[in-house]
Amino acid sequence: MRKLTAAFLAAGAVFAAAPALAADMPFYPPVIDVPDVDYGVSGSFYLRGSAAGNALWSKEAYAWDCTACGTTQISVPITAWGYGYSVGAGFGYETGTGLRFDATVDLVNNSGLTATHPASSGWRAGDYKTTLRSTIALANAYYDFSFGGSYGYGAAGGAFGYVGAGVGAAFNDISVDGPIGGPTVPSGQNTSLAAAGMVGVGYDFGTIVADVGYRGLYINKISNSAAPPDTAWTDNNWLHEVRGTVRYRFN
Repeated sequence: MRKLTAAFLAAGAVFAAAPALAADMPFYPPVIDVPDVDYGVSGSFYLRGSAAGNALWSKEAYAWDCTACGTTQISVPITAWGYGYSVGAGFGYETGTGLRFDATVDLVNNSGLTATHPASSGWRAGDYKTTLRSTIALANAYYDFSFGGSYGYGAAGGAFGYVGAGVGAAFNDISVDGPIGGPTVPSGQNTSLAAAGMVGVGYDFGTIVADVGYRGLYINKISNSAAPPDTAWTDNNWLHEVRGTVRYRFN
């Protein structure tokens, strides 16, 4: 009987001490899963597509004076701009630091660039209007900078601006329409150095990035590559473009 009484007394002591023991046990807070922070785009490849309206200008055109059987080079002032459009595509890579690089190919169509022979040119006098079809291949580098303040540039980074430059080649195909009764200028092709400078603004939606900007495209020489006295060409040509672009990121 004494043993049973002692057992009941011991059990009561344990229940009485339980709150105090619980108070002395360490507290472990619940585990909370925190999502990874998006620090921006890193190692992203992309495809791009562009469309633009353009205007072409050169200071003067050159030809051979047939009076001297092709021995005299003459210059003819440019009197009207050429206008047209271009479409293009490309493939690129962005580093996630604002720097990105791509290779692009654009198909350019432009018509109306006019060289005017004065009345003193005799039967050659009048307007000579050029139609240009050109394939422009460029390697480009850009720097994107965010308009989002301290948040920096990254995936779904919102509004941004960019500057860029490119270098490559222009594969030109030209035809010239002269005045009725004047000499015929043969069509032809040439390949020339090309370079570009770009600036613009855009919006980064994450997977899709859209921008609109200006591209100044320099084409060193546009020529029909015909033998004298049928040669016609222009040097230091500038194609001014307002261009819209959409990029699609792979990751």
